[in-house]
Formats: sequence, structure tokens, C-alpha cells
Amino acid sequence: MTQELYVDLARCQGHARCFALAPETFTIDEEGYGHVLEGREGSHEEERVRKAIKNCPERAIKLREVGEAA
Repeated sequence: MTQELYVDLARCQGHARCFALAPETFTIDEEGYGHVLEGREGSHEEERVRKAIKNCPERAIKLREVGEAA
């Protein structure tokens, strides 16, 4: 099992701190909600991404377990 980074849109309030702290990993949509850029789902160990996770006021940046395809 591996972990994958995602933004829980039910919790996100559009503060865009994730994008401000780690623009190489996050983007924001036209309403200001954060999203993980395609291909960056595994970047949760990087220092800037860890900082973005800690600074999200709603704790909307999450990790989920994903299985390896056989």
C-alpha cells in the first residue's frame, strides 16, 4: 500500500495556503479551492508539502491508502 495526497473538498474553504506554500504540488480552481496537481499525489514527504499540510486551517489536505495494481 502507498499513500496518496488529496484535498478533501468538503472541508476546503479556499484559503489557498496550500498553493502559496507549495505551488509545485497544489493548484487552485476559479473559486479558490485547492487541488493536488496530477502526478504530485506522492509528494507528501517533501518539506514544503508537509508545511502546507500543517498550515491548512481546515485540515483539508489528507492522505489516503491506495493499493498497488497487480
